[in-house]
Amino acid sequence: MKLGKIKRITDLRSVWPHEANSFTKWLAQEANLSKLGEEIGIDLVLEERESSVGGFSVDIFATEENTGRKVIIENQLEETNHDHLGKLITYASGKGAEVIVWVVKRGRDEHRQAIEWLNQHTDPNLGFFLVEIELWQIDDSAIAPKFSVIERPNDWGKQMKSIANLNDREQLLLSFWNNFNDSMSKNSDYIKHFTIRKAQAQHWYDLSVGNSSYHICMTASVQKKRLSCGIYIPDDKELFHLFEENKDVFFNAFNEEGEWKEAAKATRIMIYKSIDISDESLWQSAYDWFLENAIKFKVTAKKIDK
Repeated sequence: MKLGKIKRITDLRSVWPHEANSFTKWLAQEANLSKLGEEIGIDLVLEERESSVGGFSVDIFATEENTGRKVIIENQLEETNHDHLGKLITYASGKGAEVIVWVVKRGRDEHRQAIEWLNQHTDPNLGFFLVEIELWQIDDSAIAPKFSVIERPNDWGKQMKSIANLNDREQLLLSFWNNFNDSMSKNSDYIKHFTIRKAQAQHWYDLSVGNSSYHICMTASVQKKRLSCGIYIPDDKELFHLFEENKDVFFNAFNEEGEWKEAAKATRIMIYKSIDISDESLWQSAYDWFLENAIKFKVTAKKIDK
């Protein structure tokens, strides 16, 4: 068997000659922004490239899909420096950002410590990420980018501190969704369609479909002993009515009409299954049901909302 030789391309500017006109433009593309989002665990939606902040401009201004949290991304094709660290804080303040991402060629030790310090001493709703970008190639293959997070918010530590304050129901839900993540991380069908989200001690779990107008929402009710899976539309009645006009398409996909809920702003299309998640032996069947129907909802919705 002949094996290829892997090599690292150390000169980033041989691929992206100009930081703003080539690298930032490349990163702002949906597929590449999604790769960065997967690495930091956030579904990113581009709002604006070279977005103005007073007399300056931040490289990329984005939001987190489903939550709307503001995200700024500052790029640097060299090692970190004080100038860019200062810009990062200025832009975060100007945009009211809650997630701050610094993408660099190499993070100097003093700046890694600075980002770690900011994560430890600022508002817990703020999160600072320091991400290195690398380029790799196998023989004469296409050059491939690789993101590596070297500093991130200490979410795990915060979560461990809060577990002691969870009630029995919340601990059950947190275990259920954590186990869901473990199961789906090994499932190629899931990885093809969705990204793993951070598990929370709550009854719902949202999945991005690459469209900020709607997402897949899965729920697990301990009290009702029932699961649900469906489409959640935060504020787009026109889209909901478009889906409603095509109920037959949903019926053909699920062999049931489902439940259509219309409120003042948010709207939902849901199907249900009776499962008591307090019985851990039923968890895998619950996960299988979620996966099958989440994919169906995603595919069916895209057929209609072209």
